Amino acid sequence: MSLRRRTLAVVGLVACLAGAARAGESPRALVEKMTQQAVDILGNRSLSSDEKRHRIEDLAYANIDFDTLSRLVLARNWSRLSPAQQAEFVKLFREHLALTYGRSIESYNNEKVEVVGERDEGRGDWSVKTKILRGGGSADVLVDYRLRRENDAWRIIDVVIERVSLVANFRSQFQEIMSGGGPTKLLDILREKNAKGQRLKS
Repeated sequence: MSLRRRTLAVVGLVACLAGAARAGESPRALVEKMTQQAVDILGNRSLSSDEKRHRIEDLAYANIDFDTLSRLVLARNWSRLSPAQQAEFVKLFREHLALTYGRSIESYNNEKVEVVGERDEGRGDWSVKTKILRGGGSADVLVDYRLRRENDAWRIIDVVIERVSLVANFRSQFQEIMSGGGPTKLLDILREKNAKGQRLKS
């Protein structure tokens, strides 16, 4: 993933990390609230980059269903992991997302977000379409959020930036690793990358 795309992804992912919907809240209302929270966090000059990253991580760990996200990125390979390996993968993948996108916080440049549409995806999923308004003559960027209802609350399960799905991007990488070494290699690589502060290839 290019630096430009990672920078734009911060806006989308901070919104994703900003929290789950309250009971009865619509997907559109949830995304509108979260994107505003994202902009507020990124644009708060009183916060250091580390403070912003910590706030994002705290929100993410408290509110994102990383179990579902992990199942989606591993797809059929999820069943190849033992329960203990599944639990470790969820933890390592969560840490890797914070590593991958947290470092781009400094690149935020006063972008704003506008909701431009929504769609029922069937099977309980819903998409909300937004536009990142970059200003300064730069092209706006479309970001789609896919949400799923769980226990009367909506949660974001994927973010699609410039037609590139977070889930699909990681899924292709994990499938390649799994085909060459199985669950043990996958977990080893994630541990190593996280320890060194390195991203997986993109």
